[in-house]
Amino acid sequence: AIAVQGAKWVREYASQNPETHWSFQYSPESFTGTEMDYAVEVCDAVIAEWKPETGRKVIINLPATVEVSTPNVYADQIEYFCRHISQREHITISLHTHNDRGCGVAAAELAVMAGADRVEGTLIGNGERTGNMDIVTMGMNLYSQGVDPELDFSNIKEIIEVVEFCTELPVSARHPWAGELVYTAFSGSHQDAIRKSISYHEQHNLEHWDVAYLPIDPRDIGREYEAVVRINSQSGKGGVALVLERDYGIQLPKWMHGAISKVVQKASENTGAEITSLQIKSLYDEHFAAIDPQWALSGYDLHTDAGIVKGTFKVPAVQPPLQGKGTGAIEALVQALEAAYGVTIRVTHFDENALAEGTNAQAQACIALDINGSTYCSVITAEDTSAASLQAVLSAFSRRQIEQVHAA
Repeated sequence: AIAVQGAKWVREYASQNPETHWSFQYSPESFTGTEMDYAVEVCDAVIAEWKPETGRKVIINLPATVEVSTPNVYADQIEYFCRHISQREHITISLHTHNDRGCGVAAAELAVMAGADRVEGTLIGNGERTGNMDIVTMGMNLYSQGVDPELDFSNIKEIIEVVEFCTELPVSARHPWAGELVYTAFSGSHQDAIRKSISYHEQHNLEHWDVAYLPIDPRDIGREYEAVVRINSQSGKGGVALVLERDYGIQLPKWMHGAISKVVQKASENTGAEITSLQIKSLYDEHFAAIDPQWALSGYDLHTDAGIVKGTFKVPAVQPPLQGKGTGAIEALVQALEAAYGVTIRVTHFDENALAEGTNAQAQACIALDINGSTYCSVITAEDTSAASLQAVLSAFSRRQIEQVHAA
């Protein structure tokens, strides 16, 4: 009787202004706590007063005023209501979910699947108590599944700024889709998967976005996936490799990822802070790419006789020049260093590749030496492929010598 009386008053007051186009909405506030047959009976009585069959727009807004059940139960209630309400074809079924159980978005999504036509919500979920259904989250959830929400989220940063200014409440860094850290990966396995997926996506010019751990292209909402990796002491080797490749075009073989990652992790542990891209590049240069002037290859001479390479190698740190032999230039230099310093050296990894096409392209040589049980790595680029590989050996060895000096 209360609902019908209210519906009559609304109709009467609206009739006093016939030049205005009116839409009527009724919300049974205790919908989810009411027996469904009675909820249908009350709403049918209101609808009969408003006569939507005459062309007047009527909205029946069904709230989860306090979220008292799981989203699937709410969706079942909506489905039952839609099947039993009178004049279903003439009315709009709307949803108004709250977030008391943290399921406002889930309830709205399932209820739309169950037959509802319309959703009420708020920007970033700001509403009573724990909030209402978040329009941003639901809209982006639909978008990620190929459904156009017909809402413009192309500049999510501006939306966040306006919301924070108006509400004086911060948007959580972990907010779905909009949070500062949404497109940030700290986990090493995630970082490696993102790096590989982005590379595959670009190499194959895929039409649709398909990148691990990034359900959408962040650029669609004004964000950048170039910032997905933030390096700290917990980051994995794949993340460090991604930063070097993404920001500086430095592509390292898989076996080197662990070596550079250990250096970066140690630096992060020492500072207790994240490591920036510039710091990563500096650490890479210092520990792997820099050439000690005392160990810079100033000249070399190679001769092959009966399949054996004999070499003379000039470096400032060693007088007279190093001399050695082996089946190749690297082996000859390694043999010379072993003889001169009384150590055992084993080449555990070696990769060399051109950095570009053409006869003037530089070569990148990456090497790992096991020297008396300890591993030392270096990465050297040079136009001369032999010089690059020989300098890589010398640089890796020089790091062992520097370590020995510091230990002494």
